Amino acid sequence: MQDFSTLSRRTLIGCMTAAGAAAVLRPAIGLSRPGTAIGKRIPSSGEALPAVGLGSWITFNVGDDGEARASCAEVMRNFFEAGGRLIDSSPMYGSSQAVIGYGLARLDRPPGLFSADKVWISSGSRGPDQIERSRRLWDVPRFDLLQVHNLLSWEEHLETLFAMKAAGRLRYVGITTSEGRRHREVEQIMRSRPLDFVQVTYNVLDREVEERILPLARERGIAVIANRPFREGPLIRRVKKHPLPAWAAEIDCANWAQLLLKFIVSHPAVTCAIPATTSVAHVRENMGAAYGRLPDEAIRRRTVAHVEGL
Repeated sequence: MQDFSTLSRRTLIGCMTAAGAAAVLRPAIGLSRPGTAIGKRIPSSGEALPAVGLGSWITFNVGDDGEARASCAEVMRNFFEAGGRLIDSSPMYGSSQAVIGYGLARLDRPPGLFSADKVWISSGSRGPDQIERSRRLWDVPRFDLLQVHNLLSWEEHLETLFAMKAAGRLRYVGITTSEGRRHREVEQIMRSRPLDFVQVTYNVLDREVEERILPLARERGIAVIANRPFREGPLIRRVKKHPLPAWAAEIDCANWAQLLLKFIVSHPAVTCAIPATTSVAHVRENMGAAYGRLPDEAIRRRTVAHVEGL
């Protein structure tokens, strides 16, 4: 089991909630995985989250297809059974929010859910209405985290989100970007606003955020969600053409997905990675990265060199 104290600058903040967090992070009875999920603490509160979450971009945009919705619900079931908590979505993701709501209802609303959504609309004044529509689609009392998606109208939306947090209608506030866009502006917002979360692209090949964004997140006490861990699929398909290196067993990796995810979440600034999938087998593989040993700096460098050489 990973020692939480090595993973956050603010571990003392979370001492009062440690026992409850441990219970949330414990996998369901009946799974063969030993121990508890690797937890990373949210710096602004000390709350622990499992290091692997679940994205919904593209994969959960299945419309009203009953069979596809049921499949997504099974992905969610296996995610929660493996100790997962954070599910991320956005109004931009088509029917994904409604599909998540369907899955939550089918699973009798798992109590460990950490709901992360976004506001994505050019009009700041229309942000509250969009947020309320998203909440109804999920059918949750309130969101745990709301993020300004791709910085769209971020000044107005952040004002709304901070007001919601102050009123107790929201727990955490964040911003997002992807594919290396607008990092300068992300830095400026991180320095000037009391953010709880920032979401950026980070994987073994896309490492630009290591230079400034991740160090700044540690300095400012901001949690980091890593999106596009597999580059939306091409990266995992590329590496799976090759055998998993034998040394991956040194960090308890049984497959490529676990090696790629453990590279991400082993960075001390990263709180959670959010791979997306429609496959029960794949979500189980992904969640295996939330257990066992994490790579040290030497294995992280070795992972980069190996993948770049494929």
